[in-house]
Amino acid sequence: MSDSERSPLLRPPNIDANGPSDDDEMLESTPLLSSSTATPRYDGVDDGSHNADAVSIASRNPDAASIKSPKTKRWPSIIAVAVLCLLSSTIIVVAFFVPAAVEEYAKQALVIEPTNLGLESITTDGVRARIQANFRLEGQRVQNEHVRRVGRVATWLVGKLGTEETRINVYLPEYNNILLGTAGVPPLTVSIADGQNTAMDFVADLIPGDAEGIRTIANDWLEGRLDVLRLRGKADIRVKAGIIPLGTHSISESLTFEANKLPQIPAYNITKMNVHEEPIPGQPEQAMAAEVAIVAFNEHPVSIDVPELGFEVLVPGCSPYDPHILVAAAVTSPVEVRPRSNVTVTAHGIVQELPADLTRLCPGTESSPLDIFFKKYIGGEDATVFVRGQKQPSADTPGWLTEILASITVPVPFPGRSFDNLIRSFSLTDVHFTLPDPDAEPDDPASNPTVSGTIVALAAVPAEMNFSLNVTNVRANATVYYHSKELGQLDLRRWQNANSTQIPADQNQEAALEIQSRMKDVPLNVTDGDVLTSVIQALLFGTETIVLSIKAHVDVKIETILGQLVIKEIPAEGKIPLKPIPRGTFGSVTPKVRKLDIVDTTPKSISLKATVDVVNPTPYSAHVPYISIHVLSNGTLVGEAIAENLDVKTGKNTGLVVSAVWNPSLGGDNGVKQGRELLSQYLSGYNTSITVKTHRDSIPSQPLIGEALSKLNITLSAPHISLPGKDEDEKTHFIRDATFHVFSSTATFTLISPLQANTIYIEKVNATALYNHTEPIGKIEYDLPFAAEPGETVTPKLPVEWSIDSVGYQRLKEALGGKLKLDARAVVGVRLGQWRETVWYFGKGIGASIRV
Repeated sequence: MSDSERSPLLRPPNIDANGPSDDDEMLESTPLLSSSTATPRYDGVDDGSHNADAVSIASRNPDAASIKSPKTKRWPSIIAVAVLCLLSSTIIVVAFFVPAAVEEYAKQALVIEPTNLGLESITTDGVRARIQANFRLEGQRVQNEHVRRVGRVATWLVGKLGTEETRINVYLPEYNNILLGTAGVPPLTVSIADGQNTAMDFVADLIPGDAEGIRTIANDWLEGRLDVLRLRGKADIRVKAGIIPLGTHSISESLTFEANKLPQIPAYNITKMNVHEEPIPGQPEQAMAAEVAIVAFNEHPVSIDVPELGFEVLVPGCSPYDPHILVAAAVTSPVEVRPRSNVTVTAHGIVQELPADLTRLCPGTESSPLDIFFKKYIGGEDATVFVRGQKQPSADTPGWLTEILASITVPVPFPGRSFDNLIRSFSLTDVHFTLPDPDAEPDDPASNPTVSGTIVALAAVPAEMNFSLNVTNVRANATVYYHSKELGQLDLRRWQNANSTQIPADQNQEAALEIQSRMKDVPLNVTDGDVLTSVIQALLFGTETIVLSIKAHVDVKIETILGQLVIKEIPAEGKIPLKPIPRGTFGSVTPKVRKLDIVDTTPKSISLKATVDVVNPTPYSAHVPYISIHVLSNGTLVGEAIAENLDVKTGKNTGLVVSAVWNPSLGGDNGVKQGRELLSQYLSGYNTSITVKTHRDSIPSQPLIGEALSKLNITLSAPHISLPGKDEDEKTHFIRDATFHVFSSTATFTLISPLQANTIYIEKVNATALYNHTEPIGKIEYDLPFAAEPGETVTPKLPVEWSIDSVGYQRLKEALGGKLKLDARAVVGVRLGQWRETVWYFGKGIGASIRV
């Protein structure tokens, strides 16, 4: 730099550029403080020793001060002293106060308004950016009035300042002063007068610094560890005012940014996502490809044309400390970023295979990183993917940009999608129930009833999924509700086989996936007995379709071109419609007893086993390991029925074996009375009915179910016992025919026993034969026991006391040698083993042969 450029603006007054004056005028022109030996020149060279010696000698000469008269020299001396004082004060003000005031004024009044930042090109070592901004000084922003006045005057006097080409280095003090980057700024000229605006428009070369430093600060910011960012800029700026050089000034300024005021990743919307199958170039296999479009708003005055870039897509591992798992490679198309406008980024990604680490179970859990990711995504939460630059990008990408992008991993929220309405329809057909095992422990799954059936579900397929898939297995934990109240839980923890059919979208419907699965012996844990009662009551006595709601988390195994995937905990909801059983259905059910065996007897009870044919009118089948049901007559307990290992299918069922205990004494005295009446009516062929209901011990392992169902009473027709005979009417009569001997006044009867291995004993008979239902013919009283063997038995001759004056007796005589249809009323004492009972009997239309 030339001496003129480095010389101060004001030369000290005691330095004369033309040399010293004559000795004669030395005393008059010498200042009060004439020694300059302590004041070095600007160029660093001390004044000559000659001048210093001359002044020193003169000051020691007593005659030198008396050459002129004091009176004639006093006023010039006073003026000189005053001028020197004023000049000294001016120097102090200009040299110390004015620069400080101008510097403070510039700091407070400076206004720089960026209007546009554009990326003109990417170079091999950085970027070339076009910067546009407004520069001005606004004096009213300065708080101190004196500083404001001085600053305005000084900047008005100077007018404009110019700089030559400058290189600015930016450092990070908190990161060992690593170089963040360098900016090359061309020569600039700005107006510094108060209020005058200078529109700056220049191109600067921006060169990144240490890539490792950039990675460190970027990761600290992304991971939330950056609270404050301090930058220090250093530059040597050569300043001039017009053509006057003002020297080179070394400037070092620090800027501090709070992390919450730094630019954030803008909010964005995924406007397009298309996942499809795509052939791998040069290979017979196919890969899974994704086309994604993202739109974000650029709120900054920044304009950039971003070239095509390559990225890697990663997902989190099992824990935040595990390395991320690379799953896909993606390439973005060129992006145009314009100030304060929407920016659209499109990317194409491809997955050729799933890494083993992605599907491997995490230690100590039943979930893999893929399970964890999908759980958040399908649960409607934001999952997180990580994006970083590829280490081997295209040849058009500069190395410095590759190095920076590859060193920074950016977490990107991946918006979740709610699958609450995924299931469009849900049906359960071919339903089969299995009651609990009576020997199972309460905590054993076998202690719960099980359900089998065919599930057909129609699931909506998201529009972005355009690839083939096949569901091979399903499992779930499902909760069943009725009228928003929990009925129980279906335990589908075991994998159930499934198959699926894809239904393409058309103008009338969306794409769907029909899934069919046959579930077998799925435990149903009833949690609310009252709700179960309501469901069964609606089935038996209701008229409208019963709708059960199911909420479940479903795991599915899916076959794709990438292999088999297991997607866990898909939230699903569905409806199970159940048609009510038509009213009167159970009342019309008439079981038929094909075989009846007496197992045991006591004085008050009979234990028997029956083989029954029955029609199941419901669309449901069942397997009954064990159940005990109370039998009632007119609300009074008269017995108990027990079924074990019973399979009931829809429609006609034959050969069902059930056990029963006839013991009216369980109902007390009223039970004995009701039992006798029921048995009498049944033997007489009346249309009798019984009521069956469960009780707490109906299902030993599930007392809750038995107790809940006990609130329901189901009335059935009493089982009809099929007796040998030629027609249906004959098969229902216990007394097949009779023979009356008029001359001997005796009668015999042919009895048909329903028992095939047991003998019934008739201990006494008190009977009346009737004609036309009301006219007595004769009366029989007999108290000698006789046996009724299995099958057909003819009684001994029973004595008859004729009603000679009755119309019935006259009809009897008229039918002598022929047959007559008679009725009979009787009170009969019977014994079966140890059991004894007295019943009444009323038989109609008994064919009686009349003999002499």
